[in-house]
Amino acid sequence: MGIYDTRGNTPVLEGDLTRMRDTLTYRGPDSAGIYISPDKRVGLGHRRLAIIDLTKAGHQPMTYRGSRIKDQGLTITFNGEIYNFKELREELRKKGYEFRSESDTEVILAAYAEYGPECVKRFNGMFAFAIWDEKNKFLFAARDHVGIKPFYYSFENGFFLFGSEIKAILVHPSFKKELNEESVPLYLTFGCVPAPHTLFRGVKKLPAAHMLTIDASGSIKIQEYWNLLTTKNQGLRIKDQREREGFFVSETRRILEDSIRMQMVSDVPFGCFLSGGIDSSTNAALMSRTLGTPIETFSIGVKDFGEKYNEFEYSRRTAELLGAKRHETLAGRDNLLSFLPEFAKHADDPQADFISFLVYYLSKLTRDSGVIVAQVGEGADELFAGYPQYPAFLSSYHTYHRFSPFSRLAAPFFSSNPYVKRLMRGQEPYWGLAVAFSDNLTSYDLVRNFYDEVDRALPEADMLTRITYIDLKIRLAEFLLMRVDKMAMAHSIETRVPFLDHRLVELAFQIPEALKLKHGTTKYILKQAVRGIIPDEIIDRKKQGFGAPLKEWLRSPKTAKEFTDIIFNSKIRERAFFDYDSVQKLVSEHQNGKVDNTFRIWTLITLSLWYDRWIV
Repeated sequence: MGIYDTRGNTPVLEGDLTRMRDTLTYRGPDSAGIYISPDKRVGLGHRRLAIIDLTKAGHQPMTYRGSRIKDQGLTITFNGEIYNFKELREELRKKGYEFRSESDTEVILAAYAEYGPECVKRFNGMFAFAIWDEKNKFLFAARDHVGIKPFYYSFENGFFLFGSEIKAILVHPSFKKELNEESVPLYLTFGCVPAPHTLFRGVKKLPAAHMLTIDASGSIKIQEYWNLLTTKNQGLRIKDQREREGFFVSETRRILEDSIRMQMVSDVPFGCFLSGGIDSSTNAALMSRTLGTPIETFSIGVKDFGEKYNEFEYSRRTAELLGAKRHETLAGRDNLLSFLPEFAKHADDPQADFISFLVYYLSKLTRDSGVIVAQVGEGADELFAGYPQYPAFLSSYHTYHRFSPFSRLAAPFFSSNPYVKRLMRGQEPYWGLAVAFSDNLTSYDLVRNFYDEVDRALPEADMLTRITYIDLKIRLAEFLLMRVDKMAMAHSIETRVPFLDHRLVELAFQIPEALKLKHGTTKYILKQAVRGIIPDEIIDRKKQGFGAPLKEWLRSPKTAKEFTDIIFNSKIRERAFFDYDSVQKLVSEHQNGKVDNTFRIWTLITLSLWYDRWIV
């Protein structure tokens, strides 16, 4: 986190900087530091979770001391990991750079000194960082390719404030907390607020694959440094269908193996979240193969619901096959209720994902077991078409277009299909995998812009490619990845995401619909790529998903009121955003079993929790 007073009227105070920094103590409990520039216009703060180079040499904020640039005055605060830092360090050593630590942080500074802002294009990793360039008097910041690490900022009254979480910005005396009413419709649609927006007026989120510079005049420049739509498509140059399929299968396996190898760099204990599905099982198997020694796995299930919400049978089978040291825990309704205040605390940029509480308790189990870093399986479903909703949507989409010349006659047959309803309104049909309340133009404008980006760059793109882009931009970057980051960091756990190596993202995005869903099989290419790595019974079993029985808890007379009272008793009711008679109706319809309104109700619950914690 940090402060830049572009007007130079008010010197950065150590107390303000320390207060901002220490709101994030749980993100970095191992050490803390601050830097204030000689003219006191800039302050950087850092809370360290020590993972690579545990010595004081890796302490942050870090100022580069190597002889090549000793007078340039580059200082960094950095959250994340650069997995190819050792290769970059050797490259930079050959150019005359010296290093006093074994950390990736120092490599970022040297890379910036050599290549300038273009250095981010050389990084393979997850990162959010800011570098103060004392010589040139500007701040440079960047967020990783797919948005694994967050970067929030505010520029009000000449103060540029930033941090890994919004709460660091909120405690600065120049900042006034206010609701951004324009973002409420976005949250109600997507269950999150896509970048660059947030629910706070005056706070923005740097989009994935973007870099930012701000100079002494207060001029801000934001640029995209990586665009998935413009990457070279090698696979589609292969005309023979069998050879093309073989290319995608072999490249998927090669890059995934290399990604897991690279992402296992660590000087602290390492483990793996294991659900028993194809993604986490592949992670565990390749980790075990790379290490050559037993790994530690962490699994969670739901109390009192048997196999419906537990995959212990499969996670245990995978762990036993690998000779892993297995850790398990259970969570239930009472855990969810006790979690809600913690959710409000850690989700200052909230996600309406009730799986958050399972990630929270799974991360607690991991930390209590002495493990600091865990690999997770996020991203595989979006990249390789793993959700059953994808073929269901595509079936509706293609069927509608077969009937489109007779759309008015066919309308009664499609009246209950939300995708077709949007098509008949002249809108793009797919707004994201999980949509709560979709009838607002603010949300549609955002979705439409993403579709336009695809259509301009790839006019021949199939529908699966188009909707994958939507989910990578919204659901993955701002819903799933932020859920994992916030809930794991609440327990000082770093999670790594091998499926989101940007090389694998580029490759998977090239795979056409006919191959991704060959024979109607979800994740067809990935399943072929990992055969022989994990058992066929894991690969071929029906996707269960990482779930919790919130639908049932919201229908139970014993438990539903405890949850829905959060909506009806919230101070946000005074803002008159919602018709609470309609809210009561959707709650009643859910409780009567007429409709599954779980996501809608939970979206309202989380928004109410957030408002009462952060705005009131």
